[in-house]
Amino acid sequence: MASYDLVVIGTGPGGYVCAVRAAQLGMKVAVVEKNATLGGTCLNVGCMPSKALLHASEMFEEAAHSFAKMGVSISAPKLDLPAMMNFKQQGIDGNVKGVEFLMKKNKIDVLYGAGRILGAGKVEVSANGKSQTVETKNIVIATGSDIARLKGIEIDEKRVVSSTGALSLEKVPERLLIIGAGVIGLELGSVWKRLGAEVMVVEFLDRILPGMDGEVAKQFQRILEKQGFAFKLGAKVMAVDASGKTLKATVEPAAGGAAETIETDVVMVCIGRVPYTEGLGCKEAGIALDNRGRVQIDGHFSTSVKGVYAIGDVVAGPMLAHKAEDEGVACAEIIAGQAGHVNYDVIPGVVYTTPEVSSVGKTEEELKQAGVAYTSGKFPFTANGRSKVNQTTDGFVKILADAKTDRVLGVHIVGREAGEMIHEAAVLMEFGGSAEDLARTCHAHPTRSEAIKEAALAVGKRAIHM
Repeated sequence: MASYDLVVIGTGPGGYVCAVRAAQLGMKVAVVEKNATLGGTCLNVGCMPSKALLHASEMFEEAAHSFAKMGVSISAPKLDLPAMMNFKQQGIDGNVKGVEFLMKKNKIDVLYGAGRILGAGKVEVSANGKSQTVETKNIVIATGSDIARLKGIEIDEKRVVSSTGALSLEKVPERLLIIGAGVIGLELGSVWKRLGAEVMVVEFLDRILPGMDGEVAKQFQRILEKQGFAFKLGAKVMAVDASGKTLKATVEPAAGGAAETIETDVVMVCIGRVPYTEGLGCKEAGIALDNRGRVQIDGHFSTSVKGVYAIGDVVAGPMLAHKAEDEGVACAEIIAGQAGHVNYDVIPGVVYTTPEVSSVGKTEEELKQAGVAYTSGKFPFTANGRSKVNQTTDGFVKILADAKTDRVLGVHIVGREAGEMIHEAAVLMEFGGSAEDLARTCHAHPTRSEAIKEAALAVGKRAIHM
């Protein structure tokens, strides 16, 4: 029977990063993967392929609508969807090979098959009707999450799709109905909108992007509506009739009332994700789950069974690849006797649309609810020189700082490259920096990042360029 210091179940960003860090710390490590390729949802059917399609569709949109005004004359671009899907697949293959390389480089054994915890120190790996049991001093559950389903609406991944099916549609639908106005729905909706689909988003709440800053969500909704998105907020999809040539969705107000029927070609169900623990043997092994099916852990990632830990989407917290990675590193370090730590107050979030939306720290709503006195500074990209000359002026930067100490508590950006710009705020907050620190840091001119400096100046009511 093979014996290890650590067996990690799942090779998504949390799992493979945890394995690499553990190997760096001198442990003998194996990873268990039920799929044919490493990398989990993120690399195969999530973050990475969606970014490939977002980039490709943005280039298509730019060529069709923006080149001419910059003096670049081309004939109308034609969409070759199979070639675009091939571009996406090349990206997936490259990233998956990268993870395979990391496993070899760090001498990590890869065990293909479904992992099941038999108790402390034992993992069964099953594939093709055969199984093997490995012994290990420690186990890390990094099984990630699965798509959340709507009762009564069957996903066939052809006409009624999840985010997985939406990444591989064989043709551009004339009409696309998206259930859920969260990050994934808006990103994939953007892809198909740019490629020619009419997009309607139905959201149960009375706003888009639940959990993000309210002012940001409102302005971003207006930007998307300008791009052609239609929103039906405070509404719920009760059923989808797939018996005819087109789909017929029954939509009702969330508060109750008369139903309407919306005809569409494809329905995308994007109502969130749920922790994946199927077949893991948690109940039998005595590993406690919470009321939402997440693996319960303490402050050191330990489950209710000694020597078994859990990280990433399968535990509480934001379902983000980078949160899982940080937890993977911290967990490996704790197992090795070091002081691993994750600062959950400084985990950035990004919506990779055009423009992007990014945030780190607290929203205004959270600060108000907690009774924290704060000051805010805002700066629009309409007043930023680089954005003006590039004619990409949608959005703004907002900085929230403690009213007494000036310590930055939250930063929210709507704008081009917002996902890249958020990190200077994250670094500042990691060191407990103030708005004044940010305002007095020299920023290169002309850059979009100057808007962050100006927003920091605006906290003290002394922005220069507005």
